[in-house]
Amino acid sequence: MLRLLLKSWDKKIMKIGYVGLGKMGLGMVRLLLEKGHEVVATDPDENACKEAAAAGAEIVPTIEGFKDRLAGEKFIWIMVPHQIVDNVLADLGAILNPGDVIMDGGNSNYKETMRRGAELKEKDLVFMDVGVSGGPSGARNGACMMIGGARDKFDKYETLFRDLSVKDGYAYMGETGAGHFVKMIHNGIEYGMMQAIGEGFEILKESAFNLDLNEVTRIYNNGSVIESRLVGWLQNAYREEGVDLSAISGEVSHSGEGQWTVEEAKNCRVSDTEYKKIPVPVIEASLQFRIDSTGYPSYTGQVVSALRNQFGGHSVKK
Repeated sequence: MLRLLLKSWDKKIMKIGYVGLGKMGLGMVRLLLEKGHEVVATDPDENACKEAAAAGAEIVPTIEGFKDRLAGEKFIWIMVPHQIVDNVLADLGAILNPGDVIMDGGNSNYKETMRRGAELKEKDLVFMDVGVSGGPSGARNGACMMIGGARDKFDKYETLFRDLSVKDGYAYMGETGAGHFVKMIHNGIEYGMMQAIGEGFEILKESAFNLDLNEVTRIYNNGSVIESRLVGWLQNAYREEGVDLSAISGEVSHSGEGQWTVEEAKNCRVSDTEYKKIPVPVIEASLQFRIDSTGYPSYTGQVVSALRNQFGGHSVKK
């Protein structure tokens, strides 16, 4: 007991600002609070703010509220759609002081992250980026985090990253933009893996063997070479929806990161002055499948949609 108490006393407790209490942000705030940190949060959704307050967060109506409630060097985590990051940064720029740190935890394009980092550096603000993998469940219980930005700030706030991640599930990737770059490629790989699973299970379903697909997912996910969280999530989807996935749409949405990966591969920056075209036929085909699936649903699409729902909480019902 004494050892545990001493360990808790040694823990570095932090107080941060948090912008965005959506399905990822709210879970992350709850996890931070459970780890003993203090959070001042804001979001236009009143219900989300009430939930965060009930968990122990201090709520401010607008970003301006951070100014008086965060002393010393401020650390602000933003978890918002990439389309509104610039608006949030403009609001933060009006209330932050030189040396304050902003962390973008959303799925922003790494080129935009690099631009934002350079612009904020001119204002003596520090911009960092983190790619977060694991979906809402990871945000709530511990995610995988890929962090870019100033190394000294990574070291200073490492306790936060450790507390928000699964065991050994975070790492410093490099300069500003590196975290989002690594996460972008992660999502491109994810597209290809999900596509292969969808195609394989459509073949299994249509074969003459009358296979029990529940049993196939179980055995695939028990020591096989393709054992994975994705196959496990498909197993969950079959249990919840039935193997026909009759309530799941066979048209598959895409949120941007796969497209960004394909575009990057066509003109990949390998140095400050050199660019290279890298073939990515699997990722490109999986992206094109999603684009072409509009109006042309398929069982492969239903499997991919079911997986998107399992790990990302995306709406995929017909």
